Parts: sequence; structure tokens; C-alpha cells
Amino acid sequence: MISSTRHLARLVKNTRKYSTGFWSQVQKGPEDPILGVSLAFNKDQSPHKINLGVGAYRDENGKPYVLDCVKKADKKVFEANVDHEYAPIVGVAQFNQLAAQLALGEDSQHIKEKRITTVQAISGTGALRIAAAFLGRFYQGKTAYVPNPTWGNHNVIFADCGVPVKSYGYYDPKTCGLNFDAMSNDIKSAPEGSIILLHACAHNPTGVDPSMEQWKKISDICKERKHFVLFDFAYQGFASGNPEKDAAAIRLFVEQGHNIALCQSFAKNFGLYGERIGAFSLLTATPEEAINVESQLKILIRPMYSNPPVYGARLVSAILKDKELTNQWRTEVKGMADRIIDMREQLVKYLKKHGSTRDWSHITNQIGMFCFTGLTPEQVDRLASEFHIYLTRNGRISIAGINSTNVEYLAKAMHAVTKNN
Repeated sequence: MISSTRHLARLVKNTRKYSTGFWSQVQKGPEDPILGVSLAFNKDQSPHKINLGVGAYRDENGKPYVLDCVKKADKKVFEANVDHEYAPIVGVAQFNQLAAQLALGEDSQHIKEKRITTVQAISGTGALRIAAAFLGRFYQGKTAYVPNPTWGNHNVIFADCGVPVKSYGYYDPKTCGLNFDAMSNDIKSAPEGSIILLHACAHNPTGVDPSMEQWKKISDICKERKHFVLFDFAYQGFASGNPEKDAAAIRLFVEQGHNIALCQSFAKNFGLYGERIGAFSLLTATPEEAINVESQLKILIRPMYSNPPVYGARLVSAILKDKELTNQWRTEVKGMADRIIDMREQLVKYLKKHGSTRDWSHITNQIGMFCFTGLTPEQVDRLASEFHIYLTRNGRISIAGINSTNVEYLAKAMHAVTKNN
């Protein structure tokens, strides 16, 4: 039997043995803020707890929602007895065609004249990674400008691809709305030919979008300054309930002569979060340019992930190529959007009912899954500690986490933490 002294000596020896490994210089990185919200929520034992941090749609019962059109498409794919061979590097061709048509419209001249290349991507994040890698290689020396604030991955993706990234003014905390003067002035002041990233609709994280008149002015500025425009399009149909309305800014820029880049995600609007299905498109001046661009995208993708998964692409294709399933998808995505819009209205109604005299109109003026409430970090902390309500400390809430059973409780809690400010 080993004595306690010998046992302790062995522990010390083993500790020394492993204390200076190859990766001893690697320090622990910070936790993802969204993950932190979910972890705190999961630990809470209160029956009243609410998670307003997760960026995924939930139904009226707070459960993940699988669209009926997706279930039918799943059945079609299964009955087709398809194989599981590799997709081409650019992905499933039919999906690429249908994705571009959904964003640009079936009457798109770029599609008809083959002045576009579209490659399947690993959801919106993967599409942005392809975009940044391509721009870093073929549009060198340019800086990417993103809104302040923006989705956290934007800055990291550009930086990791060697593309300098700066921000332009966007959100006005005083009004919880758009600071259009700052946005337009900053884009105008950016060096000629800069990369301008725009959220096509349902800006993440603020829920604040420009009006169509403002979009037109931004288009004019970008054209005047010869900027290259990259659209992040993660919420088509999911924002307003109308896929065409949500694509209006993109189609305006194309009509105005911008050969844009476009990153699409089908996570939110098709409920295909875990299938990681997206697309990256680049509009070109000629069909020859499109062919050349596609060849270089293949070269970029091959060592990155070789080729994309096929299942999500097959599901989306099955829906968009079938008129009946497409119509059902339109109905269902409108239902999701309408529920979110209704929860915004209900939240404001109950805030007023319980005596709040603050102006909460920004909650209903903003659009999409997320809302910048205007709550301070200290007020967010109180919501968690006193009311078991969890959200990110910048005051962003996921409206999808609200339902008819918790909206009044949320309103009362928000009023309680803001009434003396």
C-alpha cells in the first residue's frame, strides 16, 4: 500500500510533468455571452424563469417548431430513396438556383443571363466566411465596414480572413432607433471602394431597419463612393411575413446597378437550424466573370470543408420546387412572423397596463426576432436576480422567447426595474 507521503510525492511529480506542455501558453478564452445566458437559465430552478437570449424561434408553448412543410419535404426526400454521396464543391445545384431566385426574384436578369454564381454554404456563418475569404484574396487592401452594433461574428470572420474591419454608425440609444445621419455620413466618409456590409432586414441585434427611402439614399452613396456592397440575409420571410418585402432592399440595390454579394441563411425562416444550410452569391457583369468567380470559390472551399452537407439543401429544394409546399412555407413563415409581431404588441400593452409611462414604441417599431429594449446592464442584472428573466447585458431580447403565458410577467418585471429611472 502506497503511503500518503509517497502518494503526495507522485502527485507533485505528475503535476510537474504536465505543467509545461506544448500548449501551456494558450489561455482560456471568454465564454460566449449567449451561451452564458442559457447556462444561467438552465441552472435556475424557478418555475417563472424565462430565456430571452436564445436566437431560435419558439412556439406558443416555448418549444422548438418544426414546420409542417419541412416534415412533408422530409417524407419526399426519404421516399425518393436518395443516396448519400458527396455533393459537388459548390453544393446541390438545384438548391443554389432556387436560393438565388428566392432572394432576387424569378425575373432576375442576373439569373436569366447567368451573371451570377451561387455556392451552397454552411448556413449564414459559412456564407460570410466564404465571402470574407474571397474578398481577402481578390479585393485586397480594402476595409470592411459593419454597423455598430452588429452580429458578433461579423467582426471576427473578417478579421480571421485578414480583412480589416471598422464600423459605421447605426443604432441611436437615445431613440432606440436608427441613427441614419451617422450611418450615411460614415459610409460616405469611408475610403472609396470599401466593403459595406448591410443587414438586408431584421437587423441583428437591434431589430432596427432603414426605410425604403433611406435604403435608396444608402444605395446612392455606395454608388457614388464606388463601394462594394455585401448583404447578410438571414431572415427572408421571417421578418415581415412577406419574403418579397424582406428582400426589397437587396432588389433595390441590384436594380440600381450594384453587383452585390449575398449571404443567405435558411436556419430561421425554414426552422433548419441544425442542418446548417445557406448560400453565398456574387453578382457579376458578364457570364464569363461568373464562371471565373465560381472556379475560384471552388479553390477556396476545397481546403476549407471540401463540400457541403446535402440534407438541408434537399429539404429546401423539395419545398421551393413544389408550388404547394412553397405556398405552405409562405403561410407558416408568416405565422411565425405574425406571432413575433403580436408578442411585441402584447408586451407594450402590458407595460402600459402595469403603469409604465416610458415610451416603449421602439418595441413595436423594430422588426424581427430581436429587440433592443433600451434596458441598462444593471437593469438586466436585476431581471435575472429578482425575476429569473435572462437576456444579454446589452438589453437585447429574443421576442421568440415570449408567449402568452409569460408576456405579462415579463412586462411587470421590466416596469419594476425601469420605473425609477
